[in-house]
Amino acid sequence: MATTTHHRVTNQTPPLSGYNAFRLNPLLLQIASGSNAETLKDFDQIGRYSLSGEAQELAEMANRNAPRLKAHDRFGRRVDQVEFHPSYHALMRRSVSYGIGSSVWEDAARGNTNGHLKRAIRFFMLAGLDTGHLSSLSSTNGAVAALMTAPHLAKEWVPRVTTRKYDSAHKSPVDKSCLTIGMAVAEKQAGTDFTALTTRAETVGNGLFRLTGHKWFLSSPMADAFLMLARTPNGTSCFLVPRFLADDEHNHINLVGLKDKLGNRSAATAEAEINGSIAQMIGRDGEGSRAIHEMQTLMRLDGALISSSIMHASLCEAVHHARHRKVGGRLLMDQPLMRAVLTDIALDVAASTALSMRLARAFDGARANDVEGTFAHVMTPVVKYLTAKIAPAAIAEAMEAMGGNGYIESSVLPRHYREAPHQSLLEGSGNMMALEVCRVFKRTPELFNVVLSDIESNLGDKAKDTSKVLRAAYELALDDESAARILVEQLAIAAAAAELYRLETGVLADAYADTRLGSNWRASYGMLGTRFDNQTILDALYPPVA
Repeated sequence: MATTTHHRVTNQTPPLSGYNAFRLNPLLLQIASGSNAETLKDFDQIGRYSLSGEAQELAEMANRNAPRLKAHDRFGRRVDQVEFHPSYHALMRRSVSYGIGSSVWEDAARGNTNGHLKRAIRFFMLAGLDTGHLSSLSSTNGAVAALMTAPHLAKEWVPRVTTRKYDSAHKSPVDKSCLTIGMAVAEKQAGTDFTALTTRAETVGNGLFRLTGHKWFLSSPMADAFLMLARTPNGTSCFLVPRFLADDEHNHINLVGLKDKLGNRSAATAEAEINGSIAQMIGRDGEGSRAIHEMQTLMRLDGALISSSIMHASLCEAVHHARHRKVGGRLLMDQPLMRAVLTDIALDVAASTALSMRLARAFDGARANDVEGTFAHVMTPVVKYLTAKIAPAAIAEAMEAMGGNGYIESSVLPRHYREAPHQSLLEGSGNMMALEVCRVFKRTPELFNVVLSDIESNLGDKAKDTSKVLRAAYELALDDESAARILVEQLAIAAAAAELYRLETGVLADAYADTRLGSNWRASYGMLGTRFDNQTILDALYPPVA
């Protein structure tokens, strides 16, 4: 009989599981300081869940078992259903219960003024677990902002969106306990060019329209309704299109197929034919881009949070690995070059996190404070741009720090790495973000000074030189749009440094500012040298665990 030799496993890193993602993130704790006891308890609960073995297993299964399209039933009748693995529904149930699709609007109804920031902290922790299932809740949260521009629709739909009982049933919205909303804008020939859309809308009376056309990317195809753009005689307009009508009748949204995507595997994205679907208009006829922009703006904030979160989750794994893995008899963390690389990544992750949360805070203050309103208006594409651009390189470097153990699927980093480019594409590419910022400044140049003053107020003795760089980039970009990315990147870096100083992060803020401000951006990580105590910065951002 053959015998099996059991080898004792040594020099392998224990799993980073069973901890609290909130308590293990000092920067997040600092951002959340001042929250009441109930809110902190909520953050703690989500923090424990997102690093639990159970949740991590659900995320892995949801991504390994991609959604499948069931276009017809066994009798040949169209059903246009997407079948998800049970793990996806388990993730959705929990995130819906945490209010990821509804809490901002619940807080607004109660008169609370920090709903965006509270949700951002929740969203950040859950995105480090799985981003795919959050897609539907991100579009739902954003769709409410668009619905608010149509009070008659908001009155009917928002109360059923802002509940916390997940309902995946395929039936009429009026019969469901909780609704989600997706989006369908892009077409084969148009992409994000709204002027080239061909889907058309014809009025049928009583405020209803019938839409006919196609959508190349239909997000969250099992959502209860979609925000769609279609053309009327007056131009491109925005419509709310339910998946089922009041009598459970299918609304002729026929799914052609599911996209085989690089990442975001647990979520479904479909191509669809729109064959006379009944719809209601949102906003003014011919001003659909304005209505859809309300939705996209909040989804861009979520994109920045996702980029920041998956960077943080990846670096957590890499730092944990370096504290346990030995090479040449020494822990990786004790080797100066590895510490320099990890610390350099950590600066970007911290800045990205702080900047994303700063944007969420601006959304909270936008109505009552002109500076915050301007920051939210101008800086949303700026923040999305920088966080999306940083993420792929930061995650790749974290993966390299772990070697082969970071490259295999069970390490989670490959999933985060595949997700990273998605955020650069979602709701506008980098070029779109940069050009949008330039258009805003050309229309209202005074807004540049408002944002610059806000940045200067927190930079201290670094404000003068930073202002010179930003003004030079501003003048260059407005004169030559090919320089738009220079302006956007420099604005984002300066705003991130300012926020780190506002949060009183000390040596962390100094290290980021000294190595990033003033066009000091580098092509790779690990260039910090010896003038900063890398170990102190790493331990402050990533407290050691057993």
